[in-house]
Amino acid sequence: MLSDQTLTGYESIATYGTYPEAQRAVDYLSDQRFPVEHAMIVGMDLRMVEKVLGRLTYLRAAGMGAATGAWLGLLIGLFFAIFTPGRFPWTLVLWSLLWGAVAGAIFGLIAHAFTGGKRDYLSSSAIVANRYELRVTTPQAAEARRLLETGIPQHHVAGT
Repeated sequence: MLSDQTLTGYESIATYGTYPEAQRAVDYLSDQRFPVEHAMIVGMDLRMVEKVLGRLTYLRAAGMGAATGAWLGLLIGLFFAIFTPGRFPWTLVLWSLLWGAVAGAIFGLIAHAFTGGKRDYLSSSAIVANRYELRVTTPQAAEARRLLETGIPQHHVAGT
């Protein structure tokens, strides 16, 4: 993990609105034979965004638990089927899948019941940056800035 001390010795040479734009700039520098091991992309003004996907009901909790349990049961059944002598190892796989789904549904219901209605929704969260700075070590900053000024006009080059 990088710390603020890692940014010491680096200059901000350009700012981009999106991460792919910053990646394109590093790719351009690489194409120009710039030593990109002296570059880093830093996300600035971070914020956490949580997208609410829907309500988590007992039925949905049981369904999600059953799906997870079915996968686990399938994997366990396949593992045991490899080492089971006989002509019908697939029945073992199917029974494992079924019992995994049942156990998963039960555990899903229990887990949802323990939340006590405090968080009865599904969500997805991500850390997002408002802007991305391209930083380069101080000795290479002037060369990187010059290359970007002549090559990629769709950004703000710091220091110009």
